[in-house]
Amino acid sequence: MHRKPITLKVKILTLVLVTVMIAMGVVTWVGLSTQDSILRLLGQEHCRVLAETANERIVTLMRAGNHEKLHSLLHQVKHQNTLDKLYIFDEQGNILSSSDTADVDRVLPPTLLRQLIDYSDRRPLVGNDGIFYSVKTIKNQQSCHQCHDPALANLGRVNVVFSLDYLESLRRKGFQTSLMTFVSLLVLAVAALSTFFFFYVENPIRMVINAMRRLEEGAFDSAQLSINSSYEMSQVADKFNAMAHRLQELISTKVQQENELFQQQEQLAHQQELQAMNVTLEDRLKEIEHLNISLEERIEEIEEANFKIADLAGELESKNTSLEQTVERLSAIYKMGLAINATKNISALFELLLQKSLETLNAKVGYILLLNAEQRYLSVAACTGIPQDLPGDFCIPLNPGSVSRWVIEQGEALLIQDINESKEFNHRSLLGFDRESVMCAPLKIKNEAIGTLTIANKQDGSRFAQEDLEMVSTIAAQASVAINNARLYEEQQQTYLCTVQALVSAIEANDSYTRGHSERVTRYAMAIAEEMSLSAGALRELEQAAILHDIGKIGIDINLLHKKDKLDKEDVYTLQKHPEIGQRILEPIHFLCSISDIVAQHHERFDGAGYPGGLEGNQILLEARILAVADTFDAMTSNRPYRTARLREEAITEIRRMSGSQFDPSVVSAFLRVYDNDAAA
Repeated sequence: MHRKPITLKVKILTLVLVTVMIAMGVVTWVGLSTQDSILRLLGQEHCRVLAETANERIVTLMRAGNHEKLHSLLHQVKHQNTLDKLYIFDEQGNILSSSDTADVDRVLPPTLLRQLIDYSDRRPLVGNDGIFYSVKTIKNQQSCHQCHDPALANLGRVNVVFSLDYLESLRRKGFQTSLMTFVSLLVLAVAALSTFFFFYVENPIRMVINAMRRLEEGAFDSAQLSINSSYEMSQVADKFNAMAHRLQELISTKVQQENELFQQQEQLAHQQELQAMNVTLEDRLKEIEHLNISLEERIEEIEEANFKIADLAGELESKNTSLEQTVERLSAIYKMGLAINATKNISALFELLLQKSLETLNAKVGYILLLNAEQRYLSVAACTGIPQDLPGDFCIPLNPGSVSRWVIEQGEALLIQDINESKEFNHRSLLGFDRESVMCAPLKIKNEAIGTLTIANKQDGSRFAQEDLEMVSTIAAQASVAINNARLYEEQQQTYLCTVQALVSAIEANDSYTRGHSERVTRYAMAIAEEMSLSAGALRELEQAAILHDIGKIGIDINLLHKKDKLDKEDVYTLQKHPEIGQRILEPIHFLCSISDIVAQHHERFDGAGYPGGLEGNQILLEARILAVADTFDAMTSNRPYRTARLREEAITEIRRMSGSQFDPSVVSAFLRVYDNDAAA
C-alpha cells in the first residue's frame, strides 16, 4: 500500500518554518553568548567602580568622624538590587562593619581572606558561583593618625560583593517576551502562506489535474479549463485548452490513417513474402563473397593496428615520465611557497630554495647572488655544491664574461645548454668550479634586478632544457618575494623600535642623572649575554628589552623621578609600578610583545623578594636576571638626586655580596668574568 506523497504546499511551509526556526535559534544562541560575556564584563567593571566609590566615601566619612552616615551608607547598600553586600574587615579577617548587621564581628574563612588580600586594589575577584569581589585598602594616611596608631599601614579593607542574579532575571524576562513574540509572528506567517498557497497555487493545480484526468478518459469536450486566479495560471489554462483541441484533431487523423494503412499492408503482404525469399537467397551469396574479401582486409588492419599500438605505448611512456617530472617540480615549488610564508629567516630560506632546486633539477651547483648597485659587485647570499669554502666578505665584480652580469643588464633569464658553444661567457666561474650547462634568472623587486639565482651542471652530465629554465624563473620570483617581505618586515620593526627608543630618550632627556642609562645598561647586558653564549634570537630580544627596560617610567610623575629627598613608602610603591606599566605599553606592539615579560621582571630578585610578582629562581626569565645585574651596576655607578655615584670596585663588591640572594649566581659569575677581561685589556 503506497503512502500518499507530501504536497508541495506542506514541503514549502515546512522549509520556511525550519529555516526561520534555525535562523532564530542561531541568532538567539549568539545573542545569549554575547550577553553572557557582556554581563560578566559589566559585572567586573561595575563591581570595581562601586568598590572605588564606596572606598572614597568611607574614607571621607572616617576623616570627618561621621560614623552615623557611615552606618547609613551601609544600610542603603542592603536595599540595592544590584549589590549583594558591602563590609569592612581588618587584616585578621574580622568584619568591622557591614551592610548586613549579622556579619559584624564574624571572621572571614582563611582561604577567602587570603584571596581578598591578594586581589586588593586590583581587578575584581570572580568566584565560581558568578559572584564578584572587589577589595580596596583603607590606607592609614597622615590625617588619620589622630584617631589611629601611625604604625599601622592599613586601617582596613572594603569588600564589595556583587552578583549577576538580578541582571540575569531581567535578561530571562526579555528572552521570554521575545520568544512569545517570535512564536506569534511565526503562526501568523504560516497562516498567511497557507492561505496564499491554497488560493493561488493548490486550487489551480487541482483544476489542471482534474482536466488532465478527463483528457485521459477521452472526454475532450469537458476537459476545458477556466482559471483567473493569476496571469500565469490563466496562461497555463489557455495553453492546456489549445493542446487538448490539437490532440483531439491529431487522434482523429491518426485513426483514419491507420485504417487505410492496414488495408494496404494486407494487399502487399503476399507479394513481399515472395520477393523476400528471392532477395534473401541473392543476399546470402553476396555476403559469402564479401566475407572473404573482408577477412583479408581485417588481417591487414590488425597488422597495422599492432604497429600503431607499439608506437602509442612508447609515446605514452614518454608522456608519463614527463608528467611525473612536472608533478615533482610543482610539488617542490609548492613546498618552497609554504616555506616563504612560514619563515622570516632569509638565510635559511635561501638554503632551502637551493636544496629543493638542486633535488628537483638533478643539478650539482646552485647559488644566490645579491647586487650592490652602487659599488658594482655581487655578494654571495647562499651557495650549495661549491668545491671550496668562501670567505664571509667574498664579492664578485660585474666583469665581462659574467653570466650574472648579462642577466642583470638584460633583465631576463638565460639558458646556456653547453658553455663550450658560447664564446661570450667564461667557462671557469669565479666561485671556483667549471661550468658546463648553466641556467640563471634575475631576482627582481618592483621590476629592478637585485641579484640572480644560478643553477649549474647536471648530475648525469646532460644539458638543461627550456622547461628547466621556466622552473628556475619561478623559483627566482618566489625568492624575490621572500627578499622583499624580509626587507619590509625589517623596516617595520626598525620603525617601531625607533619610535619607542625616542620615547626612552625623551624620558632620559628630562633627567640629567639617568641620561645615557639605557645605552650603558644595554652594553653591560649584551656583554654578559655573549659571555653566557645566548642564542642570536635571545641576544636580539635582550638588546631590545635593555633599551626599553625603563619605558614604564612614562607613567610615573616626573616630580617623583627628580625628588632629592628620601623616598617614603608611597613613593617607593609608586616607583615599583614602572615594570608593570612598561609591560602594558609593550604588549600591544606585535614584535615587542615577546620582550614585555623581560621588562616586567627586571626588578625581580633571585630569592623571591623582588617586585612586582615576587618571582624567584628559574621562574624569572634568564634575560631578566641578566638585565637586573646590568641595571643595578649602572645605577650604583651613576649619580642620583639623593646620592653620589659609587666607585666601580664598590659596586663590584656589592654585586658579588648579593649573589644568590638578589642576583643569579651564574649571571654574577659571567659579569665578573666580563669585568675582569675588560680590566685586563
